[in-house]
Amino acid sequence: MEIGKRIKNLRLSKNLTQEELGERTDLTKGYISQLERDLSSPSIETLFAILEVLGSTPKDFFDEEEHNQKVIYGELEHTFFEDEEKGYRIKWLVPESNEKEMEPVLLEIEANSCFKSFEPSLSETFAYVLKGEVTVLLGRNEYVAKKGEAIYFHAADEHQIINRSNEQATLILVATDSYL
Repeated sequence: MEIGKRIKNLRLSKNLTQEELGERTDLTKGYISQLERDLSSPSIETLFAILEVLGSTPKDFFDEEEHNQKVIYGELEHTFFEDEEKGYRIKWLVPESNEKEMEPVLLEIEANSCFKSFEPSLSETFAYVLKGEVTVLLGRNEYVAKKGEAIYFHAADEHQIINRSNEQATLILVATDSYL
């Protein structure tokens, strides 16, 4: 087990420097550096103090399964929703994405149909048009994106994606702060 590497990853995830971690645990920056490079092993008491500052429990820290992140999501894991009335289908490409910072979906909007309207939020939205053409309504402004074009906006205004063309539009859409 690479204890030092795990300590370093936890420290970085909390945006702490070695010096800041040292100050909070009454350890020196040099000692933290040695721990992170596995040149020294902490006592149980020291390790528990570091974990407390880093917001981790010993169980979580040593749990091997917790540290194996899922990277590939197969088609059978995707979840799907269709709104026949509005004329769109949405496929969540990462099942638990609503618990993550980004929510990637495949969005298909039928000809002369629209995706639901969203209230202003702190989210950011990125989309890439794979097929067709869509109109993005953002506040009082309208933007048209065609196949091969990217869309990016802060969702600070009411917004909606509409397909005003006579063919289906397909896009990959990624939103932060899960609001889809």
